[in-house]
Amino acid sequence: MRRVRPYRLARPSWCVPVIAYLLVFFVIPLIANLLRSRPVDAAIGGGPFFYYVKLLTDPYYAGVLLETTKVALITTFVCLLVGYPVAYFMVRFAGRWNALIVFCVVAPLLTSIIMRTFGWRVLLARRGVLNAWLLDWGLITRPFELADQPIAVYIGLVHVLVPFMVLSINAVLQGIDVQLEDSARVLGAGRLRTFWHVTLPLSVDGIATGCILVFVLTNGSFLTMLLLGGGRITTLSLLIYQQFSTTQDVGFAAAMGNVLMLVALLGFLLQFRLLRRRGVKP
Repeated sequence: MRRVRPYRLARPSWCVPVIAYLLVFFVIPLIANLLRSRPVDAAIGGGPFFYYVKLLTDPYYAGVLLETTKVALITTFVCLLVGYPVAYFMVRFAGRWNALIVFCVVAPLLTSIIMRTFGWRVLLARRGVLNAWLLDWGLITRPFELADQPIAVYIGLVHVLVPFMVLSINAVLQGIDVQLEDSARVLGAGRLRTFWHVTLPLSVDGIATGCILVFVLTNGSFLTMLLLGGGRITTLSLLIYQQFSTTQDVGFAAAMGNVLMLVALLGFLLQFRLLRRRGVKP
C-alpha cells in the first residue's frame, strides 16, 4: 500500500526571504537605534540610560512628553466624534452611495501628507481663502490668524487621521446583525436607547482599534506640527526632528525614538489583548 505523505502548506526554507527582510529592515535598525541611544562617554552621569533619565526628569522634556500625550488624546477624541457618525451613516443609511463615501474617505490617504497639510495652511492663512470668504460675507472686519496656532494643528491632524478611525469602526459595524437593533425596537427601545445599549457596545472593538491607531500615528506626526504649529506646539516627534536637523544630538534623538517605539508597541499590545479577550483571532 502506498504511503500517504503528510500535507505541508510550505517548506520552512520559504520563510528565509521574509525573515531576512525583517532582520535587515526592522530588527537590525532597532538594535542599532538602541545602541545609538547610549552616551559616547560611558562615565557620564546616568550611565547607558542617561538620555532616558534626562527625557523623563528634565522639566522641559517632561513637559514635551505631557504635551505629546495631550495632543494625541485630543486628536483621538475628535477623530472619534467625527469618525463614528460617518462610519454609522455609511453602514446603515448610505446604501448604493456607500462606495462613493468610502472613496471620499480613502482618497486623502492617496495624497501626500505634505500637500494636504500645506493646503490647510493656504486655507487658514491670514490672507487665505477662509479669511477672504469671511471678509466678503461681512462676518469679520479684519483677517485673523488661524495658521501657526494650536487649532490649525488639530485640524490638520484630524483631517489626516480620521480615515483610520472611520475604516476601523466601519468594519465592525458591518458585522453587527441589524436584527439585534430591530429586536430592541420591538421590545420598546427607541433609536437612541437602542444605539446606546446595543450598537455602541457591539462596536467597542472598532472604537478601540481606531483610537489606538490614531493615538499611535499622532505621536509620530511631526510634519503637521512643523507646517501648521508655528512652534506653538512641541511634541516628541518634532523634537526628534529638531535634534537631528539642528542640534545633531543623534544619541538623544535615538532615545526619543525608542520611547515613541515603546508607546507604539504598548498600543498594539493593548489591541492584541483586546482582540484575544473578545475571542477574535488577529
